[in-house]
Amino acid sequence: MVTFPNCKINLGLNIVQKREDNYHDLETVFFPIPFTDILEIISAENNTSLINTGISSGESDNNLCLKAFHLLKKDFPQLPEIKIHLHKTIPLGAGLGGGSSDAAFTLLLLNKKYDLKISDQKLYQYALLLGSDCPFFLLNKPCLATGRGEKMEAINLSLTGYKILLINPRIHINTKQIFAEITPAIPLKRINEIIQQPIQTWKNELKNDFEEIVFSKYPQIGEIKETLYQQHALYASMTGTGSSVYGIFHLPDEINYPFKKEYFHKWIEFQ
Repeated sequence: MVTFPNCKINLGLNIVQKREDNYHDLETVFFPIPFTDILEIISAENNTSLINTGISSGESDNNLCLKAFHLLKKDFPQLPEIKIHLHKTIPLGAGLGGGSSDAAFTLLLLNKKYDLKISDQKLYQYALLLGSDCPFFLLNKPCLATGRGEKMEAINLSLTGYKILLINPRIHINTKQIFAEITPAIPLKRINEIIQQPIQTWKNELKNDFEEIVFSKYPQIGEIKETLYQQHALYASMTGTGSSVYGIFHLPDEINYPFKKEYFHKWIEFQ
């Protein structure tokens, strides 16, 4: 059985406070993007294994698809051993949630393929054990996320008539390290207010709190954002803790692609 885990971008990202459990409370809008990995699961006679093609996802022991399988196996011992084939096209350490999406889609696929009859609420609990943004990919609709990112409220937000240019400079950002350097603050204006305004107004109000830290360490990421604005993006931002940056353009707009050839880039249209 095959499925296609998609990625997301963050529209705004405020780190509001550090919690006693060492996590951070945040607010952001998760927006799903139709740019996907490919995930296939088949039953196996012997031990469970993972084949990774495309972009390397690192050591298999740390792969979230395998962790999702073993998480369910504890509660559903009738699950057979499986072979996972993960073909990755979504860059890693890029603020796109590709690994979290792979994990969430593994839960969904195992539930469907083996008729485990796991409720949506229980799937949510499993997903949260795998990562703070994993539950989003079970909903997979534009939503305002708060708490660690696990408290979600679906919102009415469409980018129909626009297109996104997604740029990744092939830099892997260590999320834990970046979070350690952040200074939480309550924003003057909340994201759920800003996001209802015309996109043209977002430039001056919709912020990602991690940009200052990341841009100081990797100036080339900040240069990508500046260049997108020079190419007349309506709004440009780093997503998550980086390193990907996106620009939102009117659908008919054409731009001169001025970025380095080694940078990954992808156009995504919303018609």
